[in-house]
Amino acid sequence: MRILISNDDGIESEGLRALAAECAKEHEVYIAAPWHEQSGMAHALNVRRPIEVEEMPGVALELGAVAAWRIAGTPTDSVKLFLEALMDPNRPIDLMLSGINRGANLATDVLYSGTVGATMEGYLHDMSAAAVSLDIDAEYPYELAAELVRPFLEEEMERRRVEKDAPFFLNVNFPARLASTEFAVSRLGRRDYENAFQQEVKEDGRIFYTVAGKILDSDNGPHTDLYTVDQGGISVTPLHADLTDYAAIEESRGK
Repeated sequence: MRILISNDDGIESEGLRALAAECAKEHEVYIAAPWHEQSGMAHALNVRRPIEVEEMPGVALELGAVAAWRIAGTPTDSVKLFLEALMDPNRPIDLMLSGINRGANLATDVLYSGTVGATMEGYLHDMSAAAVSLDIDAEYPYELAAELVRPFLEEEMERRRVEKDAPFFLNVNFPARLASTEFAVSRLGRRDYENAFQQEVKEDGRIFYTVAGKILDSDNGPHTDLYTVDQGGISVTPLHADLTDYAAIEESRGK
């Protein structure tokens, strides 16, 4: 299986390296990741600005990958550029992975996540894709999360192949404290932030705001991703890119 790995923490991140090295044990791995951290970039991409690309043979050799590139753009830029410009069309990608992210991507935070944004770009290219994240306070290393997620994704890919299902788009989150190695299907919860901006006034009068604040979860009941990871489980949330409100369409047709 040919796997493309990207992220939003940058090509030097520990999580990406753990995931790439684990997948390379059994698969053909390609890496295309941002030059620097691009957290919170969602599905943003550069338009009209030239994007610098540098092949990193040392990184590929170290991790057992076929090839690796660092890309001076967003996570979406990295995936899109690889799939449309760098990839050998005779060796198409089967599975696109993003991560392992340093910190959770849960609930409505997926709308801001560069990790999930990169995954969506893979999915929009008609391939199965998964975002993988590890709680920032995890009591275990990225390597363990990678060892657990690889066979899970392999089984999902094989099941889809046998049943001829459409590609999947998954958001996987590992908890801080691992109480179970089972993967639990969960829906997105809702996460807000109280006092999200902190103001800083410089001596010269310039005003700056920093995103911060206290997490305020307003929908974290059973069967949500927030609840699953809080209980020490591994959350898997199937996502899709279609934002259509079908209920509103049906309601309008009934009028």
